[in-house]
Amino acid sequence: MMEMIEANWPLLLVAFLIGLVIAWFLFNANRRTKVTGERSDVLDEGAAPAARNQALIDSAPSASAGVPKEAAPVVPPATPMGLAGAGEVVAASAVETQAERADENLDESAESPAPAAPPAPVEVPERPSKDAPLADGADDLTRIKGVGPKLANALRELGITSFAEIASWDEAEIDRIDAKLGRFQGRIRRDDWKTQAALLAGGDTAAYESKFGRLD
Repeated sequence: MMEMIEANWPLLLVAFLIGLVIAWFLFNANRRTKVTGERSDVLDEGAAPAARNQALIDSAPSASAGVPKEAAPVVPPATPMGLAGAGEVVAASAVETQAERADENLDESAESPAPAAPPAPVEVPERPSKDAPLADGADDLTRIKGVGPKLANALRELGITSFAEIASWDEAEIDRIDAKLGRFQGRIRRDDWKTQAALLAGGDTAAYESKFGRLD
């Protein structure tokens, strides 16, 4: 037996210490339960009244107890913060809005590019018309029946400006000029420009009107 104890004494010592710790915890737990259970409450049946409350009850009424208290001054209800100064807030907001709009207009006017200058007018050369003054030595080719202002301008561009020139054309010259008249081709022979030009160049108005009609 002694040999067994001597061989296992460290284990026995550890077990003994563990037992002491457990016993100590159990002892403290029982002590706390006992103290809590002995605490009394003034509301328990048969419990003594609280000392403070009893002292207030037993004390003599103060001298000021019989004097009625003055009525507290009536304080009007505070104006809600949402309504206080509502007019001022609205006016200030309107002023700020107008200021912001003015700033926006200034920014837009500053950012908007300046209007582009209108393009310079292009000068179109005027083409000579029937009423335009003729060059020196030039005849009014529109007096020939079948020659209007456009055709007269076309003839002037070809260098033909007088009745005498037209009256002097031969067949080859007529073909050459007719080929350059575009949509007016065929007018020279159809309206007999050569005979008309010869009568107009000679100033024989009666013969002209008897053959081709009244001059305008």
